[in-house]
Parts: sequence; structure tokens; C-alpha cells
Amino acid sequence: MRVPGRRTSRRPARFLRLSWEPPRVAGWPSLRARTAATNEKFSASGTGKLSWYDAPPSRRKAVVKPRHPAPLNALRAFEAAARCLSFQDAAAQLFVTPAAVSHQVKRLEAYLGVELFKRGHRAVALTAEGEALAASLGELFGKLDLALDRATAATTADLRVSTMESFAAKWLAPRLHRFHRIRPDLRVRIETGNAHADFVRDGVDVAIRYGAGAYAGVDAERFLDAAVFPVCAPAVLGDAARPLATAHDLQRHTLLHDESAQGRPGVPGWSDWLDAAGATRVSAGEGPVFASIYLAQEAAIAGHGVALGVAPLVAEDLRSGRLARPFELALDNAYAFWIVRRRGAAANPAVDAFCEWLRGEAVGET
Repeated sequence: MRVPGRRTSRRPARFLRLSWEPPRVAGWPSLRARTAATNEKFSASGTGKLSWYDAPPSRRKAVVKPRHPAPLNALRAFEAAARCLSFQDAAAQLFVTPAAVSHQVKRLEAYLGVELFKRGHRAVALTAEGEALAASLGELFGKLDLALDRATAATTADLRVSTMESFAAKWLAPRLHRFHRIRPDLRVRIETGNAHADFVRDGVDVAIRYGAGAYAGVDAERFLDAAVFPVCAPAVLGDAARPLATAHDLQRHTLLHDESAQGRPGVPGWSDWLDAAGATRVSAGEGPVFASIYLAQEAAIAGHGVALGVAPLVAEDLRSGRLARPFELALDNAYAFWIVRRRGAAANPAVDAFCEWLRGEAVGET
């Protein structure tokens, strides 16, 4: 009992020391003996940590060190790189840099403790371990994608379409009301971009791309050819002061360029068309360069010069009179418009209906 005003000393608490031992097991040392042996081990090692499991031989179990979960991003990067056999192509599919793909692959190699790629100067090849892992991952990710497809199809009536800005504005959007009339139950969501579509990450159902059709890991169907020929505003064609009677007359007009035709084999540019027309006096290198076909075409509509039109993208503007075609000469194009779908995707009636409608709309296009 504490008396007010007086200080009392605090004594340490006393604990009852138990001397009880568990029942002895035949062939198993006593608790005191085992404790002494343990202390001796600790004193010898100096670790102060229990490094063995004290149990009779018949009851001892192997202690398995838990493994950290496999790095999913690294697995995705490796699967893409193994499928493409190129860090650069894998990076384009994953919307990252080649250095990021290389880093993730090295991270996976460190995690597994094996080399997955044989790296050359400008090429990579799979090791035996890499080939085995790539085959398994391809199957696993395929099953995952199918499961995601089924889950998405069961919960939404939206149809997500990815395409380039020029195609969306000049070909798809003016026709989309016709698809809505036959399938009012589906809401089409259009997303624009020029990069490879990531069907899993972006949730895209179908993509339309302008290219050569060599798209890794997907099914691509060519549905629109893309012949190239000059187009301009009707006012430019009717300018008596600067007539456009022959290809040689283009030297008095501004040539409009777009980047899609530059440095791509088989894609005609102004130099190709002028050579085919025999217009040797016209300089093909002059004139502004636009970042897309759409911008070059809009500049032509505004009367700022003559552009090379891609047939499907100028069809509506030619019909409406916003554009005119001064010359009949058209060049074949190695690039075309492709319907791109994920390989091995689960059956999706909405996607099938949309692709069938695209094919029908393409009939008769030039």
C-alpha cells in the first residue's frame, strides 16, 4: 500500500520458475539436455538464431523456403520477345522501349537462375530453357486471354474498335450509322492510334490498321486496297491562272506530303507518282510535310495544294465534291487496310457481325 507523500522503491517482479518437463519419448534427450545442446550450438556459431528444428527424428520435416511470386511483367515481356525473336518488335507490341523489354527479360533470368536468350550483335535466339518456357507461357497467356474474352462478352454490349485517325474520320465514321441500323443493340466505341493494338491491356475487340499486314501474334485480313493518286480542292482544279491539264503543271502548285509514305518500301510518294507520269520537271521534294494522311488531305480540301490521296480515305470527299481528282493515273500500294483480330480469341458474335459489315461496306470501293 502506497502512503501519500512517501516514495516507495519499485522492486522487480518475481516470476515463478517452472521445473515441469514434458513426458519423455524413447530415444529423445530430455528438455534440459536439449536446451544445453542448443545453447552450445548458439555459442559456437555466434548467430543467436535457431538453425534447426528440434523434433524427434520420426517427426522432423524439411523446411522449404517460400519462393517469391513470379514477376508477371517480366513474363509478359519474355513471352512477347520470344514470340517475335526481337526486343524491338516486342517493345512495339507492349508500348514500352526495347531497353525496358531487355531489363524485364534479365530480371526473369535472374529470378529463374537460367539464361533464356542467346544474345548476338543484332539478333537474339532462344536457349533450350527459353524455348520450353516460351511454349508454356504462350499456352498459359492464351488461356488467360480466352477467359478474359468470355468474362467481357458476358458483361458488356460495347464493341471497342481501334483504328487510325484518318480511317476513323474519313471512312468509318461516315458509314457507322448503317451498322447501327442493323445492330442497334451494340454500341461501337472507336479509339484511334497507329501503334499495334494491345487487345488484352486496352480491351480492344477488333482493330483496323493501314500497313503491310505482317502483324505478329494476330490474325490479319486484307479488306481494302489503297491505291494512291493526286487530289485537290475543286477551286484549285478550276484556277485558270494555274491550270492542271497535265502532270507537268504541278510545278506551279504546292505539293502536300504526309509522313506515311516516307521511307516505307512499296508505299508511293510524290517522286514515284511523278516518275510514273513522266513529269521530270516537277520537284518532288518541295512542299510541307504533315504527320498524317488526314492532315495532308484536310490541307488539300482547304485549297493549300495538291496531296496524294489514299483511295478509301478520299472516296467520300470525292463524292461530296470537297475534293477533285485532276489526273486518272493511280499507283498500286503495298500497304492496305486490314481487319486485325486476336489469334485464338473466343467466338464473339458481336465482333463477327462487325467484321462482316466491314467486308460488305468494302465491296465496290476503289
